[in-house]
Amino acid sequence: TKTAVRIIQTNSAGDSTDVIDPATNTVVGRIHDIVIPHGVVGAPDGRNLYITNESLSTVDVVDPITLRVVKRIKLTGHPNNITITPDGKKVYAGIAAAPGAVDVIDTTTMTNIKSVPVTGAVHNVYVTPDGKFAVSGSVASSVISVIDTKTDEVAWTYKETSGIRPMTFETNPDGSTKRIFVQLSDYHGVAVVDWATHKETTRWEHAEVPGAEKHTDGLQAAPAHGLGIPDGQHLWSTSKVNGYAYVYNLSDLKEVGRVFVGQHPEWFTFTPDGRFCYIAAAGDNSVTVVDVKTIKVVAHIPVGQVPKRNGTATMLVAQ
Repeated sequence: TKTAVRIIQTNSAGDSTDVIDPATNTVVGRIHDIVIPHGVVGAPDGRNLYITNESLSTVDVVDPITLRVVKRIKLTGHPNNITITPDGKKVYAGIAAAPGAVDVIDTTTMTNIKSVPVTGAVHNVYVTPDGKFAVSGSVASSVISVIDTKTDEVAWTYKETSGIRPMTFETNPDGSTKRIFVQLSDYHGVAVVDWATHKETTRWEHAEVPGAEKHTDGLQAAPAHGLGIPDGQHLWSTSKVNGYAYVYNLSDLKEVGRVFVGQHPEWFTFTPDGRFCYIAAAGDNSVTVVDVKTIKVVAHIPVGQVPKRNGTATMLVAQ
């Protein structure tokens, strides 16, 4: 068996998840038996995909070769997003039902081993790059909860000014977490939380784009809804208001470029080498591919209905 990089694009208004080959920028497979898929992560060894299933409140385990669901793991409530530890041993699923929790899946036994209570229904959850913490964010309570992955207990929390949307993490030279970048409900920009002091240090709004068509409908109180760091030097952020992706230097948080990426851009993911960005254009039912260095669009890939969450997976493929 061999492994290959794939971009996994869930489509929020249906029962299909598209599998994209970044070498050809074409859809090479489809997962069909998950109704309302939300978040997706791949096992580091390439042997499984894990997708949160909103219709059944499960984490669905998908065989990467057959693209069929091989197991559905029951969660304690309706899920949103999902994340995995770098060693692949634990999957964390955000529970979007009150009072809020993060469920912990043991991938060896494929069982739900713990539900960690947090403040407020969880929209997103991430494992920090060093694998030491799972960080969840609540839209309802505006609270970021930081869970120690050794003990699966909450280590600290921080309450923001409004609901927590996507987050991404900047690391120190030793791999530990330096800053959390976070998008907030009803804020068209990015806030920065210092990891060491557990406090917000700054925030900034995305610049107006002269002549760009501005959208105020259907934003779901999330005018900016996609964040990522491809190379340790730049922060990418998408705007649903004007359809642009903005790129900033991490060193001084100054904008270095922007590009139109489609209607209502949501989440995005990078290839493992950081060379290409795959952005879900929910309003266009397509994925926009951007060259990270040139900040130029290189492809549009048609996908299913209302694509939102996506992820990059190195997975087993048929020979």
